[in-house]
Amino acid sequence: MSNTSRKRREALVYHAKPKPGKIEVVPTKKYATQRDLSLAYSPGVAEPCLEIEKDRENVYKYTTKGNLVAVISNGTAVLGLGDIGPEASKPVMEGKGLLFKIFADIDVFDIEVDTKDVDKFIETVKNIAPTFGGINLEDIKAPEAFEIEQRLKAELDIPVMHDDQHGTAIISAAALLNALELAKKKIGKVKIVISGAGAAAVSCTKLYKAFGAKAENIVMLDSKGVIRKDRPNLSEEKAEFATARKIDTLEEAMKDADVFVGLSIANIVSPAMLMSMAKRPIVFAMANPNPEIDYNLAMDTRKDIIMATGRSDHPNQVNNVLGFPFIFRGALDVRATKINEEMKKAAVKALAELAKEAVPEQVNIAYGETRLNFGADYIIPKPFDPRLIAKVPPAVAKAAMESGVAREGIDDWQRYEEELLERMGNENKITRLLQNRAKTNPKRIVFAEADHLDVLKAAQIVHDEGIGFPILLGRREVIRELMAEIDFQEEDVVIIDPKSDEEEMHRKNYAYKYWTTRHRSGVTKYDAEKLLRERNYFAAMMVNEGDADALLSGYSRAYPTVVKPMLELIGLADGVSRVAATNVMNTSRGPLFISDTSINIDPSAKDLAKIAQMTARTVQLFGMEPVIAMVSYANFGSSKDPRAKKVKDAVSYLHRTHPDLSVDGELQADFALNREMLQNKFPFSKLAGKKVNTLIYPDLDSANSTYKLIKELNNVDSIGPIMMGMRKPVHILQLGASVEEMVNMAAVAVIDAQEKEKRAKKKA
Repeated sequence: MSNTSRKRREALVYHAKPKPGKIEVVPTKKYATQRDLSLAYSPGVAEPCLEIEKDRENVYKYTTKGNLVAVISNGTAVLGLGDIGPEASKPVMEGKGLLFKIFADIDVFDIEVDTKDVDKFIETVKNIAPTFGGINLEDIKAPEAFEIEQRLKAELDIPVMHDDQHGTAIISAAALLNALELAKKKIGKVKIVISGAGAAAVSCTKLYKAFGAKAENIVMLDSKGVIRKDRPNLSEEKAEFATARKIDTLEEAMKDADVFVGLSIANIVSPAMLMSMAKRPIVFAMANPNPEIDYNLAMDTRKDIIMATGRSDHPNQVNNVLGFPFIFRGALDVRATKINEEMKKAAVKALAELAKEAVPEQVNIAYGETRLNFGADYIIPKPFDPRLIAKVPPAVAKAAMESGVAREGIDDWQRYEEELLERMGNENKITRLLQNRAKTNPKRIVFAEADHLDVLKAAQIVHDEGIGFPILLGRREVIRELMAEIDFQEEDVVIIDPKSDEEEMHRKNYAYKYWTTRHRSGVTKYDAEKLLRERNYFAAMMVNEGDADALLSGYSRAYPTVVKPMLELIGLADGVSRVAATNVMNTSRGPLFISDTSINIDPSAKDLAKIAQMTARTVQLFGMEPVIAMVSYANFGSSKDPRAKKVKDAVSYLHRTHPDLSVDGELQADFALNREMLQNKFPFSKLAGKKVNTLIYPDLDSANSTYKLIKELNNVDSIGPIMMGMRKPVHILQLGASVEEMVNMAAVAVIDAQEKEKRAKKKA
């Protein structure tokens, strides 16, 4: 099966399993008892109904309306698929709902309307509007989209936005303002060429005009060529941008142009056209998946170019997810009656300004950059930037208030920003950051148990997603059989059977090197050769000898049996006296690191302090500042038992040796995780007022049980155990780890290899 066929099957399985679709409705109130149910429904529900009857505005107080958006389409202009109908558009609308939720914590019902009649469509939306706090129109073909949006904005008292029009306009306008600043050009003077005349192109051009672009300096083209004033039968939207210039082709329009904005089709801009543009040209080639001119070709053609595309694999991606979740968030939070030009312009300015601010380390890590800085390769923020939620909605909300369309005000802006940041604790950004970081510099990963189906599935995903280069260890015939079963037929994937005759030379070479390091520890040469037939010993020596960059094992064997060869062969990093392990839990309050989950059974006070230090470095590796609670059954000396005292002693040691580290204890877990409780009872603590993201447990029993309990009870993703303190990137999976867990651990192993490589270069 071809790679395209496999991707198609993966997409279908993703949407179908374990249950169809991508979104669901989840209760937000208790429902365990009869009392709960009587409040949720009859008779208790009558009370809020009566309050809303008295004052319709109370619907925002007692229902979800204020945080509920409808994503509505008739399926007439879906992605690159065209008019595929309402049912076929539903997966896209569900996907839009998912993005609303994970980026801005906005709930969504997707609604597919079976009509192409504009009046019927508008009537349907108006009839269901009382349910929602906002309406996101999606994938409706032009010119009907213009009329539908205009009429709904005029006739409804809630925000309405057609994202296909305004999303691209807002993001590209922010990029344009910054690109013009870098090029030292004024928007009122530049010549702009717009390739495309659909909903997005028209909206983009209108917004550029709102920021000062001059109509006489704009040339727009559609599939027939340049839109000129003398062309008959122009629609109202096209007529607004018709030029009086006597030109007919894109080639003519591009001569001496300062800006090219492409919302059309691939490969219509040639190097010669690019060369004919003015000095320091700005090119936004946003056709997807292939831009109007290839990014690398454009960069090779003009060294003075500032370029953006719609693709994630090049700098300056014009991605609508930078806009619509945060614009609706701001609009909903002040109960705006509409999304007006002032609010859109506020979003543009907020995005443009954010790109000029110092970039958080978390973002640098996600994109594998030493330091992202405002410049030609960074004119708009990255989608993973955690500051978006705290920057764009307040700007939109302020604009709504100042322009008179807000029905509620915000007085405490700092508190509002804190609330916005809190909303984002419930999504798995860490996983996306991890994998994105790994992809920036993938490494060779040994999968030591590749003759197990799930391990092979994980290796396939790692290969296909570009996270790393799998090296598959195990029985060759079994691996080949399983690869055929899952259509994993890549010729560039290395398969090694450590016991085979083909590997005899490697095996003996590895065995000799192992023996020379262990012969004074009772290991004979015969023992070494025998052990090197074992996959974990062989894999460890591959990493030791530079034949692989990282290693994953442990899926099918007990943890201690896999740890032993790693400690023997790989050993500890310089300055490390004890290894440890941490797990990252993707909880509803954000990522939570738990240590030590796998190695140290009953660590001493000094060991606990060392574990805390290693965990702190791991947290920083994820782009976060560690805030560490040393967990116990006691709070700050409330027990004199030795088990509590060792935690207290570890904290005392850390306070003396690492005074800048945010760490405290001993603390019970509920006080550690509940900021209000901690602040009220222990205001003297170094953790008071802070959000704890790391828990160090006093023994293996409690740490391992806690992370597994959280994982199973709350269906929380876990990344780990992440081995800390090893000389080389070696990570040992939990017995029976899931495919997803193994993929995440592969990303961790790659990042570990990247970091160790950096440190080695610095020492050299």
